[in-house]
Amino acid sequence: MNPLTPALSNNIRVRDLLLNALTFSSGAIDAISFLALGKVFTAFMTGNIAFLGLRIAGAGGPGCVAILVSMAAFSVGVYLGTRIVKRNGHEGVGIWPRRVTTALGLSLLGHAAFLILWFVYRGQPSNDVAHILLGFWAVAMGVQSAAVRSLHVDGVFTTAATATFIFVMGDFVNWCESAEERMRLWGVLISLFVGALAGGLLLVHAQIFAPVLSFVVTIFVVITAEIAFRNRAATKSTTANRAPRTEFA
Repeated sequence: MNPLTPALSNNIRVRDLLLNALTFSSGAIDAISFLALGKVFTAFMTGNIAFLGLRIAGAGGPGCVAILVSMAAFSVGVYLGTRIVKRNGHEGVGIWPRRVTTALGLSLLGHAAFLILWFVYRGQPSNDVAHILLGFWAVAMGVQSAAVRSLHVDGVFTTAATATFIFVMGDFVNWCESAEERMRLWGVLISLFVGALAGGLLLVHAQIFAPVLSFVVTIFVVITAEIAFRNRAATKSTTANRAPRTEFA
């Protein structure tokens, strides 16, 4: 295996930092949505599918409307995100293609809409308003999931940790992951935990401002990605423009 160049290693470190930040944001979002919006997740669809099964079985759980709204909105978000990152059926190239940043920028609209409605109701939404809020956040999380999936980083999705947990635990069998991969996977798990912790603490001690955290973190990711990977794209463009041309007589 060829050693990584310093520039590539730096890009990977930045990418992993941004993935951890997005996972932290997702953890906070699911904590807040579960505790304040009817015990439903807006990022972790596995939980919602299980809740729906319990509800249909008559075993209790969150309301069907809330579950279905979240799942439908998440699906819309995945569709929109995939349309952006796989334009014309092709994904961008590089560690972090520009399309990923564009998709995450779109997800900020869902975050912003959530915040506006949340502040209008002073963090105390009715059931009907909660369904709208779930929709806004679930769309944002769907877009984020599609964007991150297009990066093809094994075991990392930012909105769920089951696959990451499988990779981490499986690594104990034959210790096959590199130190960098191991750090990335553990970073995702820790980020999700810390994000949920932060979201829960904010909801208890500063409920009205709790959703601001994820919005700010996602803005940080978008701005950092645009700055960190813009120079790489510019360099590629310059190199391409300087490529020798074939002359025809």
